[in-house]
Amino acid sequence: MPQDRLSTTFAALADPTRRAILAQLALGDTSVSKLAEPFDMSLPAVSKHLKVLERAGLIARGREAQWRPCRIEPDALRGVDAWLERYRRLWEQRLDRLDDYLRELQAKGKKRVRKK
Repeated sequence: MPQDRLSTTFAALADPTRRAILAQLALGDTSVSKLAEPFDMSLPAVSKHLKVLERAGLIARGREAQWRPCRIEPDALRGVDAWLERYRRLWEQRLDRLDDYLRELQAKGKKRVRKK
């Protein structure tokens, strides 16, 4: 059974090395060798991480003569953003209700203090 796009994206983002690679690519297109520089791993290991990111649609790899640039595909994160937005709204609503409740408690507490 093939995974849905969101699951594939989250699985790719679950690894800190892959998130670091995406952070580098957010600064601009670069080569695999440049992407590998900050990591203490072989080029084939970095390439495996890139394949996972590519399968998730988070990056694209090109070919320009001898240079093989990698670039981030920001549209791939739209599904994650849409999924998170539902929960963001839910938690904002809950926190707003909590804030209202705390203000109500503070107001009641001030009224009790004044009566003494």
